[in-house]
Amino acid sequence: MLGFEDEVWWSRVTQPDLASWAADGVPPRVVEQTVAKKTKRTTAVKALGCYGLLARWHPVGGPRQEAMWLRFVDGRPVSAVTTQFLAWCCAQVAAQGRRVLALIWDNASWHLSAEVRTWVRTHNRTVTATSRGVRLLVGALPTKSPWLNPIEPKWVHGKRRIVEPDGLLSAAELEDRVCAAFDCAHAPHLVMPEDVA
Repeated sequence: MLGFEDEVWWSRVTQPDLASWAADGVPPRVVEQTVAKKTKRTTAVKALGCYGLLARWHPVGGPRQEAMWLRFVDGRPVSAVTTQFLAWCCAQVAAQGRRVLALIWDNASWHLSAEVRTWVRTHNRTVTATSRGVRLLVGALPTKSPWLNPIEPKWVHGKRRIVEPDGLLSAAELEDRVCAAFDCAHAPHLVMPEDVA
């Protein structure tokens, strides 16, 4: 299976660039949104962090299949969360009956960290020794070349599909819209370890 991995922030406030037709020459009104400051009693966030994998595979004798796998993050992308996401992706690939995930991603610091490289190496050794699980073949894109990752346009179009021009979505509503836009199931949030925060 081939997988293109990336992280994205889904903003509750910032609107993506859009073009639209207006009835009778009346331009649509887009209202600038704000989120109340975070206090001890509220957990209002301006954006949700999200890991995504664009998975592509060819079933035997069938056309190419494609799916988006998403996991939201309570916090920000870091190495410890990346390894959680990779373990989850390996389980998804195994459920498809595949043995290898060729993973393509950018040069983000949490992809190149010693922790992630050590985790991948240990994971692959365990898979080889036990003959169970999914091996990871990791390849990095050239520096500063996001257009080579086919998941990037998916993010752009997804942000346009979930936009709310005149209201502020709650974090739960935003998550629901993102999952609906990519036709993927809700999965528990990845949690950043406390010692990293």
